[in-house]
Amino acid sequence: MSGWPDTLRRWFRRGRVWLFYDRPMVASPADWDASEVSSNLGVFALSEAEMAERKITATTIGELELPTGEIVACDPLITGLGRPAFSRKVKPGRYPVMLLQAQGRIAAAVLRFGTGLPVSWELATFARDRPPVYESEFLEFIVDDAVASFMDKSLLTLMTDQEELDDYLADVAWSLDRFGMDSPMEGNPLNVAMFDTGFGDGGYKSFWGLDATGEPLVLMTDFEVLENADGREGDRAS
Repeated sequence: MSGWPDTLRRWFRRGRVWLFYDRPMVASPADWDASEVSSNLGVFALSEAEMAERKITATTIGELELPTGEIVACDPLITGLGRPAFSRKVKPGRYPVMLLQAQGRIAAAVLRFGTGLPVSWELATFARDRPPVYESEFLEFIVDDAVASFMDKSLLTLMTDQEELDDYLADVAWSLDRFGMDSPMEGNPLNVAMFDTGFGDGGYKSFWGLDATGEPLVLMTDFEVLENADGREGDRAS
């Protein structure tokens, strides 16, 4: 995609994890111009007619329960590396999950926390509770199974047996038909949202859309299908 920083990139694979090195590497979201990382942040300013013209559709798949306001985004089938929450928290509540689709693929996953358009954007980083395994670990999450998920951090401790949790997430992921939502325990509103990821595996960054007071209106994970907020293949806006 266009708009990436002019950096030296090296890709190699070690086991189940793609390691992605950017030089120079910075860890603070304040050091990044979000619009240079993704050219698709303007998609939220498009009208329904403009979305249709650019061949982008939006589907709300349900509401995600966030009792702690700590959001985890991860490949639910990757185990052993932990599943950290984003550094920024939101007000606890229940929020709609929307998927943007283009070219027959899921182009972005969105959580909406309030009405209106973002006035600024910030790269979403993950909380640091240990030294990084690879340099960009806290700036993106790795997908190795073509599926990703949003969940509240408390879902990770809902089951006392880690293997039971991993088995549950795997069962939901393998039963997906492109996207869906599921609750692990009957009578408990805690749930998880899962969805296919664009063209499949990779390292995906997320972005906070903020209002004038700096509070989150949206969280978007960009799966790099759109370019310049346009979903048309081979006919994109420059």
